[in-house]
Amino acid sequence: MAETVLTKVEAPEGKGLRTGALNMMSSVVIGMSSTAPAYSIAATLGLIVLAGTGFKAASLVLLAFIPVLFVAFAFRELNSVEPDCGTNFTWATRAFGSRVGWLTGWVVTVAQLLVMTSQSAISGKYTLLLFGADELANNRVVTTAVGVLWLILLCYLCFRGIEISARVQWVLLAVELVVLAVFSVVALVRVFSGTAGDQATTPSWSWLWPSGIGFSSFISAVLLAVFIYWGWESSVSVNEESADPKRGPGKAAVLSTVLLVVNYLLVTIAALSFAGVGTDGIGLGNEKNADDVLAGLGDAVFGSSGFGAVMGFLLVISVLTSAAAASQATVMPAARTMLSMASHGALPKSFARVHPRFQTPSVSTWVFGLVSFVLYVGLSLWSDNILSDSVDAVGLTIAIEYTATALACVWVFRKTLFASVRNFFLRGVFPFVGGIFFAVILVAALLEYAKPDAGETTVFGIGGPAVIGVVAIFLGVPLMLVIHRACRDFFAGRRLPRGFVRGDEASITPKGS
Repeated sequence: MAETVLTKVEAPEGKGLRTGALNMMSSVVIGMSSTAPAYSIAATLGLIVLAGTGFKAASLVLLAFIPVLFVAFAFRELNSVEPDCGTNFTWATRAFGSRVGWLTGWVVTVAQLLVMTSQSAISGKYTLLLFGADELANNRVVTTAVGVLWLILLCYLCFRGIEISARVQWVLLAVELVVLAVFSVVALVRVFSGTAGDQATTPSWSWLWPSGIGFSSFISAVLLAVFIYWGWESSVSVNEESADPKRGPGKAAVLSTVLLVVNYLLVTIAALSFAGVGTDGIGLGNEKNADDVLAGLGDAVFGSSGFGAVMGFLLVISVLTSAAAASQATVMPAARTMLSMASHGALPKSFARVHPRFQTPSVSTWVFGLVSFVLYVGLSLWSDNILSDSVDAVGLTIAIEYTATALACVWVFRKTLFASVRNFFLRGVFPFVGGIFFAVILVAALLEYAKPDAGETTVFGIGGPAVIGVVAIFLGVPLMLVIHRACRDFFAGRRLPRGFVRGDEASITPKGS
């Protein structure tokens, strides 16, 4: 039997960030904002229906929540013993070694870079729609320019300070959720009062059970549904700036996922009930509505004059604020991942610089913004199809991120899983099931995205999303080899040792593991 050692370590070494700046609810807001609830459900619900699920789309939204919740438990448990803003990178390094940890950090950063291109494009388009410039909203150059201005503004807010970033998040998310709630309530009231039209259908409990869905439709719909939740883990990335770094961010991560599923289910059931799943008109089975089901339903639910016109205007604002809030909440964790990697010797020291007054990652924030700018402008001017496929490719990186973190939790706590029923389930069974689920999703997504008709482009007969995702992920290998020489202490395991956990008396690690 391996000899064990109780490891009692003080709080992690400070990186210069502003400590105690956020309460738990601010972390929840950051986590929810990062998912872009309004845009995520608006742009995904129609596609889930088109996958062949019909009214059962609601069951897929609910089903996808379960493995996400299990992964959230893994984040909470790992954060409780090592609240490091590097999150996935730090914990994967502890569990599986420096190379796996570095590549995990790379994959997380790639996901954030790719999704920033989508969010910037949405911000640019909906800003123009907000001001009635519908023709300009279809002009690639103009929307790209407006999206770039949003990108610069949001990077500045993240650089300016965590408090101002959190306050902006509160406002943007509040607008978003209020509009979604009003939309859902009005739609359901009209359904039950019989004024919604012939296409409306009264909600049924059977919608929440995924029976009668073909295997292919089920896989396609699950791939879409699980990723509308991605982003809640941003609440953990600000752990070192939280008032209760070990407990608050972890609780915020779990609470974020719960609030998200409530929001998504309410909007999904309201939209399904009011619009139906027909292939004509406002039906969610109509391919013309798939890009944004909320925009297509605005006039139908609220009318086109008076209160209806105001609410239609607010629906546009909700998607815009959703994209803006998500962009800001993407910059924050991305900068903190690079800051943590540099602090632990996995990146050049310059990435660890923190502004002395604002106490935010200075170099990391602006480097991430610059790379996002180049990627967004390059993809936008090259082709809208390439931009669309790059966004789809994010699914592959998310699956790797969640798999690595969930399995790291099981491995880190493997020696204490049987110490209590709580440990067995929250540190063992649930994270393991979540990790295996996302490993399967990774394979399924790769096979699905590799189909020639999976995206807007193909390369040698392979779908663009699979090619872009795989190439982006594997670019990390040569990059790691280049950085290896300058970061020898990290890759030798001297800066962030494997098997060592910062924690309390409940953390037991095998000597020499």
